[in-house]
Amino acid sequence: MVFIVFFLYFSQWLVIDKGIADFWFNMIFTIGSAMLLFTAPILGSIADKTGRQQSYFNKITMLSLLFFLGVSLVALFFSHQIFLAALFFLLANYFYQFSFVFYNAFLHHIAPREKWGRVSGIGIGANYLGQIAGLLITLPLAGGAIYLIGETGRAQTFLPATILFFILALPMLLFFKLQMQQNPDYKINFKEEYRSLWQQFKSLVSDRNMKMFLLAYFFFNDAILTVSNNFPIYLQNVFGVSDKLKTILLGGALLTSIIGAVSSGFIIDKIGLKKSLLIVIGVWVVFIPVLGLNTNFKLFTVLCILVGFLFGAIWTVSRTAMTALTPKEKLNFGFSFYTLAERTSTLIGPLFWGMITYIFINFGVVRYRIAMITMAVFVAIGFYFVRKVEIKEKADLIS
Repeated sequence: MVFIVFFLYFSQWLVIDKGIADFWFNMIFTIGSAMLLFTAPILGSIADKTGRQQSYFNKITMLSLLFFLGVSLVALFFSHQIFLAALFFLLANYFYQFSFVFYNAFLHHIAPREKWGRVSGIGIGANYLGQIAGLLITLPLAGGAIYLIGETGRAQTFLPATILFFILALPMLLFFKLQMQQNPDYKINFKEEYRSLWQQFKSLVSDRNMKMFLLAYFFFNDAILTVSNNFPIYLQNVFGVSDKLKTILLGGALLTSIIGAVSSGFIIDKIGLKKSLLIVIGVWVVFIPVLGLNTNFKLFTVLCILVGFLFGAIWTVSRTAMTALTPKEKLNFGFSFYTLAERTSTLIGPLFWGMITYIFINFGVVRYRIAMITMAVFVAIGFYFVRKVEIKEKADLIS
């Protein structure tokens, strides 16, 4: 819930309301990715050795909450402190993404192998359901129909979303108990962990299938996340869409995302992971250029709704594939690189997007279309690597 509100309104608050260049907005994600690179694998490795996966997840979730709260208060009461708001957003997003290192690894522990696809799909679907609720609750605030405190406009949405994040996270933080054996005798040595990091990584990617999948994920996720992060700005600058209509479009896309997530989960368990991956990524290769080339807004609204189905499907399929490829004793370490492949891809995608919109500034709105179409190249590279991945399906494991 909280992420969709900040994704939709903070990007516009920073770029449109405060006049910050697209390039610098995208650099927030690039810097956050670099921070993850130096921290996520270490804590993931320690979690595997100590069994403290849930403890780390809870603490990092709370840190994310605190920094989202910081963004909210700065935007409402100190809106001239743009750098401070951007810094808090960087840290909030960093910890939010960090939490998925441990959250994604839960899948292996809470569901049997033959149900990973559908459980992953239901989880992704629940996420999108929360995002729809977030949009519906904050729409009157963004449109000015309801005023709370502080700066008017888009800044009104941040604090309610953060409060709801805290309320809805409480049951997970208080009552969810992961049945894992902790190792209290393990002595944490950060210096040794950093020293052995490279060897652990080489061991992880010595499996050719893991290496090919992480490469594939890096490239196709690069494009999809970059499109996602810049989509509100794209709607504003290319079609002049109002905040109300943006919310309606995103709400429709999120609704189909739930359908995409849940249905793809069952499809995975039916036809297999490899085939599911190829189908979903192949459709993305075609769909992104169609989005960029289309100039008819009515058709674009239909495409926005359809793209939601693909968003739900891609996260469900990729998370299930990573779970199947990662050894049980290295789940958190493995998912740290899954998260890094996701986030370090934002070192490249946003950089390309920002450079294209800057270099072709004299082209007007066409520069955004060029940036959009360019993203399809990265997805196509990901599709090439996925073709080289072999994944043991449940039938193979049983035999």
